[in-house]
Amino acid sequence: MKIARMALFAAAFVAAAAVAPLSSTGGESGRAKLALTIDIDGAIGPASARQLKEGLATAVERNAEVVILEMNTPGGLATSMREMIADIVASPIPVIGYVAPSGAHAASAGTYILYATHLAAMAPGTNLGAATPVELGGSPSPLPGPADNKGGEGQKNATEPKTSDAMMAKVTNDAVAFIRSLAELRGRNADWAEKAVREAASLSATAALQQHVIEIIARDPADLLQQADGRTVEVAGKKEVLATKDVKDETLEAGPLIRLLSVITDPNVAIILLLVGVYGLVFEFSNPGMVAPGVIGTLALLLALYALDLLPINYAGLALMLLGIAFLVMEAFNPTVVLGLGGVAAFFLGAAMLLKVRGPGFEMSWFVIGIAGALTLGLALLSGSYLWAARKRPSRVGAQAMNGLPVEIIDWSGDEGHVFAQGERWRAKADEPLAPGDSAEVVGVKDLVLMVRRRATGQTSNGASR
Repeated sequence: MKIARMALFAAAFVAAAAVAPLSSTGGESGRAKLALTIDIDGAIGPASARQLKEGLATAVERNAEVVILEMNTPGGLATSMREMIADIVASPIPVIGYVAPSGAHAASAGTYILYATHLAAMAPGTNLGAATPVELGGSPSPLPGPADNKGGEGQKNATEPKTSDAMMAKVTNDAVAFIRSLAELRGRNADWAEKAVREAASLSATAALQQHVIEIIARDPADLLQQADGRTVEVAGKKEVLATKDVKDETLEAGPLIRLLSVITDPNVAIILLLVGVYGLVFEFSNPGMVAPGVIGTLALLLALYALDLLPINYAGLALMLLGIAFLVMEAFNPTVVLGLGGVAAFFLGAAMLLKVRGPGFEMSWFVIGIAGALTLGLALLSGSYLWAARKRPSRVGAQAMNGLPVEIIDWSGDEGHVFAQGERWRAKADEPLAPGDSAEVVGVKDLVLMVRRRATGQTSNGASR
């Protein structure tokens, strides 16, 4: 019996070991496939770049089949755009770019990102293009492209920038090379991509499909996944066939940090936070123990510095702004007019040169800067007026505050005696003889001894005659 039980136990163990891998395989195959959607709605900036990076990391952790990058953007910062493109190109999971919903667009930086995705799609009624660089402030004149080469004078003009701004020509040529490399990587229309950069050309969804700029027009994410099924894309250097027919779509919501970043990385908000931080600390240092200004100022200043660190700023401009604020603070405590004017000039010059590059949604608002500068100057002038008025008022403490005060003679002998002043008994001296009952006033204090004199008849306590 023992041998039979042992044999039965061994057989059960072997059977369980054989069935376990099969059940595990069945579980994997039975697990619902997943497509994660990352929604980028608004300007491309540090928050968008972080949202995409975290979304791709989540997709890898959850073993998603594809990532749908849904976009509706006017463009944004070139630095954030390049960071997002690098993440897409290096992604081990296919990324489907999708311009949606109807009425959305992928302009400027959005066009580059759409070209970088493994599969490009648009919803009906959307558009893309207008990818001319504007980071240096203002749109350049269209630069010549291959379509301008008509021989003779036209060919000569095709090799020369039509704008005298050499820096903008260099930026545009670099952008052309970048978007053509993305088009060649994904096998899309590189000539139209160059036209979008040089001539700010745009396309509707139907025209983009006809010109082989995108691969799919889809009404919604479900339709997109149905049409993407079976298509071959190159992911991390390897060909991969998409299996998205029965994939479950799930949207990744932006976290609180990303939502905070999208607010504070607006350069105008960052400047306001900087001003709140600096003046909060100034109020705390000038009135120790208030606590609230110090706490609010410290938090605002740290948020402002964090936001400015993420933005492509010119540190000379930031230094000028801080110098201007410092001059205005000094003007408040030591009114000289010169410091105030210099502070305003430094503040506005710093604001003008603060951002190295600009893009849609990341531009300095002169209305905001003007209001901030006016409030800063007004606060400095108000503080200065109070300080100037305080300087003109007579002293209320110390020896100088005793001058002119009336005293009551208690006793007197020769040139000294005792008087009663402000509820206290003092030793006193005078250059003339006095007697109890005489009207006298203080003319000075020396070594805790009051120097007094006889008060003129009809004189009030402040020294004026009646």
